[in-house]
Amino acid sequence: MDVKTNFLHGSIKEEVYVEQPGGFEVHDQESHVCRLKKSLYGLKQAPWAWYERIDSYLMKLGFTRSEVDLNLYFKVENDKPIILVLYVDKLFLIGANLLIHKCQRELTSEFNMKDLGLMHYFLGLEVWQNPGEIFLSRKICCEDIRKIWDGGLQAYDYSDGT
Repeated sequence: MDVKTNFLHGSIKEEVYVEQPGGFEVHDQESHVCRLKKSLYGLKQAPWAWYERIDSYLMKLGFTRSEVDLNLYFKVENDKPIILVLYVDKLFLIGANLLIHKCQRELTSEFNMKDLGLMHYFLGLEVWQNPGEIFLSRKICCEDIRKIWDGGLQAYDYSDGT
């Protein structure tokens, strides 16, 4: 799932002021500034504000945050697990179809989101899915490395200690 305008969902706790945007200046108050109540793209607090917002919502839905990876969430409903991985403005859901659809409905009721369908690529991995199976491949990465080597770079084997 793709979260549209994710950095605009976060609330900021600090007092942040910006100049009046061009075209929106208040007549006779051009020297005044605007105090932000919500996060904006480009604001250094924006990524953290978004993370706090989505984290609190996922906790409200009953997810548990992993202690090892703070972007990995899971919960169990009716003895069936659902796993959610958060990557900036993308959410990846793994689990039973009924749980995935329920979670998608809950998320889209809170955030403007788009369902991207089945995963095909993630962090350099190719992903193929069949019923009951998931295949991962680093073929693209390997082909990129081969292109670099074909461009004149050489790989050395240091396994013999030299």
